[in-house]
Amino acid sequence: MDGEIQPDEVKELLDTDSDVCVVDIRNELNYQRAHIPGSTNLPFQRLAKDVERFEGCDHVVTVCPHGQASVQAARLIGSYEGFDGTVESMAGGLEAWEWEFDEGNGSSDDGATDENATDAPF
Repeated sequence: MDGEIQPDEVKELLDTDSDVCVVDIRNELNYQRAHIPGSTNLPFQRLAKDVERFEGCDHVVTVCPHGQASVQAARLIGSYEGFDGTVESMAGGLEAWEWEFDEGNGSSDDGATDENATDAPF
């Protein structure tokens, strides 16, 4: 892991079409509710199994609700021998993201809404 990156720096990377892979490690339902535009969902539980997906990325930023689990995810990706890019965790997580989210419909794939859903995107 190369450290942490501030949310405004992530926003700038996304706005300038930099070659950055933003990886949201929350579960699929929470990702569907709301996520950083341009991010990819890969739940933490599947990260070790699918880490090779990042071999072609020059810069990976991991994201979670509060910026703690994403540190572990960044370390895991950074330790993968097939990855030689930069990997950072977004400081403060989604809680620190001050811009708009892409929002889904808060429902599962079968169209049923989650009655335990909250207004928070995470």
